[in-house]
Amino acid sequence: MRLTQLSLFNFRNYVRLVLDLPAGVTVLLGDNAQGKTNLLEAVYYLATSRSPHAGTDREVVNWLTPESEPLPFTRLVGKVSRAGGDLTIEITLTQQGEAEGRYRKQIRLNGVPHRAMDLLGHLNVVLFLPEDIALVSGPPSGRRHYLDATLCQIDPGYCRALSRYNQILTQRNALLRDLRERGGEVGQLAFWDEQLVEHGALLVARRRECLGDLDELVREVHAELTDGAERLRLDYLPSLDLENGETVAQAFVAQLRSLRTREIAAGVTLVGPHRDDMAFLIDGVNAGTYASRGQQRTTALALKLAEVALMSRATGERPVLLLDDVLSELDAHRRSFLLRVLDDGPQQSIITTTDLHVLPDAFVERCNVWLVSGGRLSALEG
Repeated sequence: MRLTQLSLFNFRNYVRLVLDLPAGVTVLLGDNAQGKTNLLEAVYYLATSRSPHAGTDREVVNWLTPESEPLPFTRLVGKVSRAGGDLTIEITLTQQGEAEGRYRKQIRLNGVPHRAMDLLGHLNVVLFLPEDIALVSGPPSGRRHYLDATLCQIDPGYCRALSRYNQILTQRNALLRDLRERGGEVGQLAFWDEQLVEHGALLVARRRECLGDLDELVREVHAELTDGAERLRLDYLPSLDLENGETVAQAFVAQLRSLRTREIAAGVTLVGPHRDDMAFLIDGVNAGTYASRGQQRTTALALKLAEVALMSRATGERPVLLLDDVLSELDAHRRSFLLRVLDDGPQQSIITTTDLHVLPDAFVERCNVWLVSGGRLSALEG
């Protein structure tokens, strides 16, 4: 799988950009705040219809709109070469009237309109950002989001179940609040319980399977990164008690019943995959609590490289790897291992750096290097 061309119009600090992307490694070189990360964000947005940074679509719009455009308008186009045939992905954002915060998002695959859910899996990407250290040390919500985003790229059924689960959860929570504030027949919860269990059990089962696969892969990568000095293990921490030999569905039903009074008093659903977590254990110790920042950064990088292998195994094609300013934070051994991964055959990678000297000359000679300045790209000469 390869992104062969990227076109941007009014995205972040890019007014207009058409960039042809070769196989192998593309290096984006430039000072901070020039647009390197914005370009990685654009590729991720094309793959998922979401920004890893922005809370709303409005934030990615370049408001320096030409006078010929009556309203702020953003367009991203990506041409993708895949085993199943070439594909053009187009996403447009158009401001709705005078309401500055409201944008209409349109997604087209080969010119045909599609829902955001239909986009996932057509361009698979793995993105590593400096702030991904929070996957190890941050709150559980970030780790749940990571698992969901990974699984949605490789399993459309999971994505549909997740969407439906979240809809049901919203409805059930509204009913719980209504029962708390106004009273009523508690039996009304039975319908939502059944739906919640049906879709939630699927999410838990797939997360367990995914983490089992990731655990196997991340151990190998982490051992390479640390030269065997440490052992990393992933541990799934479901909110459901699954220790009694029950199926996931049976455990879910039983715990919803036992928590009925507490849930009505709280006005929220207290158990289910929306409260799951995962732990990173280095030599049996929780890395989120006790590891150094260097160890946490290595752990997060190992996870993302294992994700590349997971997606390759699941789809038969390597995803596009996006690395934002990761090389400067690595010691010589870890950097050498990462460069070997980037140099490995059919992997397409886009990496950013402020200093080309962190890369060996021989490696740079095999890369496509672009200078990034003020939202403009120019090829590095010589």
